[in-house]
Amino acid sequence: MPAGMQAFRLNGTELFAHVSGALYWPEQRLLAVADLHLEKGSAFARRGELLPPYDTAATLAAVSRLADSLQPRQLLFLGDNFHDPDGPARLGESDRLALERLAKRSEVIWIEGNHDLGAIPSGMGSAAAERCIGSLVFRHEASRQRVKGEVSGHYHPKARIRVSTGSASARCFVFDRRRLILPAFGAYTGGLDVRHPEIQGLFPNGFKLVVLGKEKTVLLPQSALA
Repeated sequence: MPAGMQAFRLNGTELFAHVSGALYWPEQRLLAVADLHLEKGSAFARRGELLPPYDTAATLAAVSRLADSLQPRQLLFLGDNFHDPDGPARLGESDRLALERLAKRSEVIWIEGNHDLGAIPSGMGSAAAERCIGSLVFRHEASRQRVKGEVSGHYHPKARIRVSTGSASARCFVFDRRRLILPAFGAYTGGLDVRHPEIQGLFPNGFKLVVLGKEKTVLLPQSALA
C-alpha cells in the first residue's frame, strides 16, 4: 500500500484513508473522493467575484495522480462534484480531456450532490443518487437514520487538535463503526469543525478521526480535539 495511507474498519470492511483526502477500498479496487466542487472559480466569476481560475485543473490533477498510483477499477465522486448544475458546460478543453482519460480506465460513478443536482459531463460515467457496493452504501449526505456501513461527504469535516505548540486545524475523516464522512477534496473548499452539531449529532456514541497532514495521516480519538 502506498505511503500516506491509514487503515481503519467500517462495518467490518478494511478501508484506507489517503493523505489527499481520498478513500481507497483495496478489496473492490475502489477509489472515492468527495466534494470536488469543480468550476467553483468560474461560478464565482459569473457573480463578479474573481478567483484564480485554476481550481478545476488542480483538483483533476490530484485525482489523476491517485488514479495513476492506485489503478482503481471504480472511481466514485461523492456529490457536489461541480459547484453548480451548469458546471459541466463551463469545463475547459484540457479539463474535459482529463476527465475523459479517467473515464476510459475506470468505471466512473457520479453521486448526486445538493450543489450539482446530478449534472455530469456527457459520456464520462454514470450518475446515481447513491450506490451500494458490498457491505457499504455511498451517498452524498449522511442519513439521519440509523445506518450500517455508510460513506458520505457534504460536510467538509476538519478538526482542531492539540499539538506541542498549542493547536492546529486540518481536514479529516470522521467515523465510527457504522458511518464515515470524507473530507472535501476540491481545491476551493473550506471545512466544518467536527464539533459542530451537524456533524457531532451523527455520532451520538462518539467518533474517531483520521487527520490529514502534509505527508502523512494520523489516527486519533475524539479526545485529541483541542
